[in-house]
Amino acid sequence: MKPAPFEYFDPDNEEEVLDLLTQYGDDAKLMAGGQSLGPLLNMRLSAPQVIIDLNRVAGLDYQREEDGWLVLGALTRQSTLEDDAILRERQPLIAESVPYVGHRAIRNRGTVGGSLVHADPAAEWPALVTALEAELIVHRAGEGTRILSPDDFFLSSLTTTLEPADVLVEVRVPPWPLGAGWAFVEFSRRHGDFALVGVATRLGLDEAGRCTDARLSLIGAGPISIRARQAEAFLQGEIANDELFEAAAQKAGTEVDPEGDIHASSDFRRHLTTVLVSRALAQAAKRAKNGGNQ
Repeated sequence: MKPAPFEYFDPDNEEEVLDLLTQYGDDAKLMAGGQSLGPLLNMRLSAPQVIIDLNRVAGLDYQREEDGWLVLGALTRQSTLEDDAILRERQPLIAESVPYVGHRAIRNRGTVGGSLVHADPAAEWPALVTALEAELIVHRAGEGTRILSPDDFFLSSLTTTLEPADVLVEVRVPPWPLGAGWAFVEFSRRHGDFALVGVATRLGLDEAGRCTDARLSLIGAGPISIRARQAEAFLQGEIANDELFEAAAQKAGTEVDPEGDIHASSDFRRHLTTVLVSRALAQAAKRAKNGGNQ
């Protein structure tokens, strides 16, 4: 299969990218790693008149720490994070999840920003930024910078609130809480496949073992990554144990309304949500009780 004809640009700076978007608007598509856009082009599910390739824009490819925040340029490759030896100390939930993103060849090309803008509800990055309450930095020519929360960024499956002239340039992840536990679990038919359901979890416990903070972000359970906020609230102030986690998982199952498809029915995805939430909470609690270590 071949894509429909398009005009190709490969700018080397962000200003030129913004100028091109202003000029071509809805007729243009940005390409980062191309791991999501490429197949859509080949199958002609997307047929833009203009492709703007971001890969030569060096100003969008960086990873640094600022006052404890993890700051990622939109062109940061998945494999760059996977190979970062100290990422597990800074952001252990991200470090644990990145190897689940497709296969190594995909992670070598795929970017953080590309995954977020593609907004696939079965992908890992939307769930991560949702669980960690990251800030998404967007630029538009002549209008400066906007800072969006995940709730403000994701609209529905494969759809964000970005306008045609917008560019996601940066992701800012708040500092990791001292001693917090975490877990990332997902179920797929084969390693590297999109998850049928997944869970990104962060859990804080006090010295008595009571839950002080709970984050549950669900993959594949709806049109966007879903925060199981009722389950999170249910956990607050309660002593962490298996019975509590099972009850919270059942509550999380009532918060989702997944669509069925050829891979799994709606009922199966809902059941899988409860199984994985309970499992993720137990693993996160174990790490929290161990002072935030493995």
